Amino acid sequence: MSTRLLEMNLPRFPLLSDQEMRELLRRAKSGDRDARERLINCNLKLVFNLVRRFQNRGYELEDLFQIGCIGLMKAIDKFDLHYDVRFSTYAVPMIVGEIRRFLRDDNPVKVSRSVKETAYRIHQARQKLTGRIGREPTVGEVAAELGISREDVVTAMEAAQAPTSIYETLHQDDGDPIYLLDQLRNRGDGEDGEPPWLDQIALKELLMSLPERDRKILIWRFFEDRTQADVARRLGLSQVQVSRLERQAIKKLKQMLLPEEKTS
Repeated sequence: MSTRLLEMNLPRFPLLSDQEMRELLRRAKSGDRDARERLINCNLKLVFNLVRRFQNRGYELEDLFQIGCIGLMKAIDKFDLHYDVRFSTYAVPMIVGEIRRFLRDDNPVKVSRSVKETAYRIHQARQKLTGRIGREPTVGEVAAELGISREDVVTAMEAAQAPTSIYETLHQDDGDPIYLLDQLRNRGDGEDGEPPWLDQIALKELLMSLPERDRKILIWRFFEDRTQADVARRLGLSQVQVSRLERQAIKKLKQMLLPEEKTS
């Protein structure tokens, strides 16, 4: 259980019986603010338990707890006393739905509706095929079932995956937790002298911010190991010009990497 949530100092209220719950709901719908407040407080533990399902999504659980409380309040306001169900049975999908809506709408990766629909059809086809053949179907079998290409199946399945936070905890014992970020930082270290994976991404982003000619010079010189004379022939410049442009491009990279330091 998250120590952060334990430290939220949630108020301690006893569990309500179904009869007590309905009586408070009746009073709350009549405008009794105290009854509504007690309903909220007595169901915070329910929200607490549901929020724990959404750990490692890249969000602080305290923030998701607040979103879950909004779902709880909506459930209180919308619950009909004529429903032949317990309030908690009605409230759970409302709370979970509110959290999922937040995660979906706040997701930085936007997926088109058509891809989402394809992913849903794939999910249904996989269930159908599993029941028919008694095992998990291959990508090719799913594609044949739906009459679409394998590439479309893979694209939709990958798009339907929720992004993973680089701060997701991979392992934790008595010491400090090991995050996904730690693994990414170390990936490539000591393997044929390759720089860590995240460093490669950062370098590529910096190169893309340079003017096209500067970028070409650095890629040809340091990634394709071409000589200045070869680069000069490609660009229709003299070797002296290429040498000067190369120094200027490297200086620009240093300035972007170390903006507060003076570069020579």
